[in-house]
Amino acid sequence: MKILLLGDYSNVHCTLAEGLKALGHECVVASNGDYWKNYPRDIDLQRKLTPMGNICFVWRLMKAMRSFRGYDIVQLINPVFLELKAERMYWFYDYLRRHNKRVILGAFGMDYYWAQVNTDVRPLRYSDFNIGDTVRMDEPAVFYRDEWIGTPKGELTKYVARDVDWIVAGLQEYWATYNEVPELRDKMSFIPFPIKMPSAPAVESREEGAPVRLFIGISKGRSAYKGTDIMLAAAKAVQQKYPDRLELKIAEGVPFAQYQHMMDTSDAILDQLYSYTPAMNSLLAMSKGIINIGGGEPENYEILGETELRPIVNVLPTFESCFEEIEKLVLHPERISELKRQSIEYVRKHHDYIKVAKEYEKLYKYLIPNFSTCTVGNVSIKG
Repeated sequence: MKILLLGDYSNVHCTLAEGLKALGHECVVASNGDYWKNYPRDIDLQRKLTPMGNICFVWRLMKAMRSFRGYDIVQLINPVFLELKAERMYWFYDYLRRHNKRVILGAFGMDYYWAQVNTDVRPLRYSDFNIGDTVRMDEPAVFYRDEWIGTPKGELTKYVARDVDWIVAGLQEYWATYNEVPELRDKMSFIPFPIKMPSAPAVESREEGAPVRLFIGISKGRSAYKGTDIMLAAAKAVQQKYPDRLELKIAEGVPFAQYQHMMDTSDAILDQLYSYTPAMNSLLAMSKGIINIGGGEPENYEILGETELRPIVNVLPTFESCFEEIEKLVLHPERISELKRQSIEYVRKHHDYIKVAKEYEKLYKYLIPNFSTCTVGNVSIKG
């Protein structure tokens, strides 16, 4: 098949493309590299916010659009898949729809439904927009709510989501959120995020009495939204209490390659306070035998059908919970080797990029006519 993956978040599409190519498909990734993270791509759609940068972007975009024809599958990372105002996206979406066989939307991050459902319906115990029955009114929650609800971005999301052939949720919480939208339930499935395993991941032995090495990455302008402000404060408090037993490494606004290098020598990573599940950064760390302190709720294991492995140190979205779990790891470093071993096995079992690519392949074949019944993710669908 000929597949176009348009846009990228946290290396999802780039990694998926590697898996699809390994299965023999022709696959092109066109993206802006997820801004400063600078992920690899085949077609660069980065926009520099200068007069000349804008002119170059428009020229490159129109040139690229002429090549975005004749694909069996076009998969969009988000309803806003280009660095354009929402009002200008309709022409590009409709063009892709007219000139390609099938279009799929990824439920991989922020959009209208993520904001609206978790504000008004609140199916999750906590999220970026609610804590229990209480709607979050902190600055980032209000900012993203105002950006997506009752706005051109919100209208674009509804237009695209209702029109596409299928929607794929990459995390359990996105799956649960989209399932609250009746008109979308019958054309969506959950497929885990893809991770390319290191060639020979191994759990290194730790020196007795060595400090626990803790890593945290800070996204520019998104610290409070992701909860890393609370996680970082808790880590610093534990470090102050046990200065000889905890090392803390902080990466802020660095390119992906540098981020990985800084992370590689860590025992554990702090990531995604308000998530039920580990996302791409956490999964990448886990594939290397780095413990994830973050989202590991029961629903995460349930949707994967996992009944034995429990590698994630789950935290609730509070300073106290983060402090307690970090302190436990510091006081009981004997847990680290087993959690690292389970982390590697968990990613290999559920997120290996070839295995995930095969799940997408099943979906793509189903969506192209003349293919028979198959199972995609956790949904059985019939041709």
